[in-house]
Amino acid sequence: MNHHGTSPRARRSILGACVAAAAILAAPCPSSAGSDAAAPDSPPGPAFKRGMWHFVRTLEMVVSANVRHTLSSQEMTRCVDPTEAMKATFSTGSIGSCTSTKPEKADNRYTFANRCDYMGPAKTTITVVSDAAYSEQNEFRAGDYSRIDLVVAKRIGDCAAEPSKAARPMRTTSNEL
Repeated sequence: MNHHGTSPRARRSILGACVAAAAILAAPCPSSAGSDAAAPDSPPGPAFKRGMWHFVRTLEMVVSANVRHTLSSQEMTRCVDPTEAMKATFSTGSIGSCTSTKPEKADNRYTFANRCDYMGPAKTTITVVSDAAYSEQNEFRAGDYSRIDLVVAKRIGDCAAEPSKAARPMRTTSNEL
């Protein structure tokens, strides 16, 4: 990427976004999701089928309404039950001084105005396509820029009988800054 005309502050923000991208990509993909008919102690959330799931995770930096940079894209296929990860997503605990809001449900979307995790506060929208597909978008604000972490998940079949055959290697692409 040509840095001519880019301020030192903008370059630092871009570098910060790259560091954040590395942290996000190091985190595991969702391994499970909650149920609308959840047990009394579990938070409400969508229900998904256990099986072989394909995940595509993309990290973008939004510079302006018209300028977005894809920082990285990662794909992974593995055998999971999406219930446990969604339980963590739908919990409303505090992390440091950040307190998560409860999700608002409208049609097939769950929106958290403010959800806290290890990356800090984020606006999170989970869109349920079916019990075999969903997307989760997290938008993080950092000064003049925002980062969007988008995970698109789709169930592609049943799990293999042997756990060693249940996961395929991940493919990652990354754009240089």
